[in-house]
Amino acid sequence: MSLKQTPLNAVHREMGARMVDFGGWDMPVNYGSQIEEHNAVRNSVGMFDVSHMRVVDIKGAGTRAFLRGLVANNVDKLKEPGKALYSCMLNPAGGVIDDLIIYFLSEDYFRIVVNAGTADKDIAWMQQQAKECGADCVITPKPELAMIAVQGPKAWETVWQVLPQAKADTEKLKPFQAAFVGEWMLARTGYTGEDGTEIMLPATEADALWRKLAAAGAAPAGLGARDTLRLEAGMNLYGQDMDENTSPLEAGLAWTVDLSPGRDFIGRAALEQNPPTKQMVGLLLLDKGVLRGHQVVQTAKGAGEITSGTFSPTLNRSIAMARVPAGVALGDEVKVEVRDKLLAARVVKYPFARQGKALIALD
Repeated sequence: MSLKQTPLNAVHREMGARMVDFGGWDMPVNYGSQIEEHNAVRNSVGMFDVSHMRVVDIKGAGTRAFLRGLVANNVDKLKEPGKALYSCMLNPAGGVIDDLIIYFLSEDYFRIVVNAGTADKDIAWMQQQAKECGADCVITPKPELAMIAVQGPKAWETVWQVLPQAKADTEKLKPFQAAFVGEWMLARTGYTGEDGTEIMLPATEADALWRKLAAAGAAPAGLGARDTLRLEAGMNLYGQDMDENTSPLEAGLAWTVDLSPGRDFIGRAALEQNPPTKQMVGLLLLDKGVLRGHQVVQTAKGAGEITSGTFSPTLNRSIAMARVPAGVALGDEVKVEVRDKLLAARVVKYPFARQGKALIALD
């Protein structure tokens, strides 16, 4: 079975990317040095092809009412056109079907961006729920759109250099806001912990934009750097840090769950009936080694597990996110089982780093 390709596949290969199978997509993991790509985003500007993620438009008079019951966060927070909301979409047991971003464009038009690996499942779930509740809305996947993320402290100046016509409509955007420039939507969102934009545009125009951004100094970056950047920024990865068997309350995502009275949503009853017994924490490795997913964490409260771990280029230390028993406290020293050895690590509060600087104490 052949791998799916984004509209930028040819230019990735032309620019020397090392391509890998990423959930059925042929995607660039790096273009040379993953650490250089990481540092370009932290200190200057880099760009990622995220066209494998799926844009889904939902239109109709009943869209807000439908979304109010579909996701754990409350879309009634979206009052200003262009505003975005991060949320989890849960199953009846309170597990995370996916995490997604919802954009409010008008009262009868919302846009959702879902993860690549869960896109088909997500869309089928949304359509099933809309049918079951008789929602007055139409759910339309938009595979004809590509998406390029430009991230870093120089992201916007680089975008405005390439797209001067976009500056007037985007220079006053706040984080988690978006604006249309013609057919293109530019959102002040990202997955790196840096400022920047995710640009949704017709797939036929993506190659030209990628080349112009590269010529203006945006470093092409692959999945490797995207993963170390998001982990330093303390951002969850679906399938590793949470999944359909994990409550958002045990995945460090309680802040995305709105349990205020008067609104029911799929999974709410399960969340209220099953208070969390685990919590998500950050770990900083004190010994030499590298923390990786699925390593066992031994704590005074019982065993836990690393969900995501890596070597942090910004901190020059190994870091991880781990799900551990409730009651483990910041500053606690724990042991991690790494290749038959017990290595010492300290419990810290993530994010670990942003804007090129450490946000945790390293000594």
